[in-house]
Amino acid sequence: MPDITEFLNPRDLQQVANLQVLARLVVEGFTSGLHRSPHKGFSVEFKQHRQYVPGDDLRSLDWKVFGKTDRFYIREYEEETNLRATLLVDCSGSMNYGADKPGKDGVSKLHYASRAAACLAYLMLQQADSVGLVTFDQKIRRYIPPRSRASHLKILLDEMEQCTPGGESELGHVFHDLAPKLHRRGLVVVFSDCFCDVAELMRALAHFRHAKHEVIVFQIWDRDELDFPFKQWTRFDSMEVVGDHHMVDPAHLREAYLENLARFRGELEQGCHRHRIDLVPMTTDQPYAEALAQYLALRRKRT
Repeated sequence: MPDITEFLNPRDLQQVANLQVLARLVVEGFTSGLHRSPHKGFSVEFKQHRQYVPGDDLRSLDWKVFGKTDRFYIREYEEETNLRATLLVDCSGSMNYGADKPGKDGVSKLHYASRAAACLAYLMLQQADSVGLVTFDQKIRRYIPPRSRASHLKILLDEMEQCTPGGESELGHVFHDLAPKLHRRGLVVVFSDCFCDVAELMRALAHFRHAKHEVIVFQIWDRDELDFPFKQWTRFDSMEVVGDHHMVDPAHLREAYLENLARFRGELEQGCHRHRIDLVPMTTDQPYAEALAQYLALRRKRT
């Protein structure tokens, strides 16, 4: 079972150590923490007054207001709660791209995604938040419910270390199956290349939003997929369908590929914007800690 310093570079951890993952929407949790809760209780943040009704706790009466109005009012507070986050890591075949590229040290999209997810899990557990994990391809491989214990990190790291690229991705189907398992509203963080039908994916992500979850999608790219740098006749093998391959001249394919890529990205961006979902592109040639720190710093300013 890997230790955090074996799975992640200590310098990367240091880069994001002082950033907090703050939910921008109301979330639920079990313990006091850093995030707003829809439940009202006693805390330092005053919420509102409401008129006293028989059965209310007399300790909540605001006697200063009574002295001014001769009426009984209850002081309500907005309690703080820990964040419940579930990390969704795509382990489909397309996430293995980059593993065999020369000069890239075997950094596949899955390797990159799992390190970024581990870094985020470490940060949240450090601030006493609860973190869970889902690994999937065509179906859910493993669902680890959120926990806030420090020892829980080892369980998450072990699952991500053992996860190998598998079959075709079915994000829409998987997310629809997963949504009923997430009983409490919280943060859903997706690490995937999102290579699927965009309309079906957006319907699935809307399922999470309908359940009041906040959703972040870290879309993982290899630079080849964005730039299409191929010059000579090249054999392209499907990473999800065995035996499916094509020998093509990239010069004739490049323009059509880039047009389809722009259309795909545009549809995904529009869909995420419509549902108030953060879509964060990440490329494997950028250090994951650097990309994550940039996003978290921006997120903190918006909170």
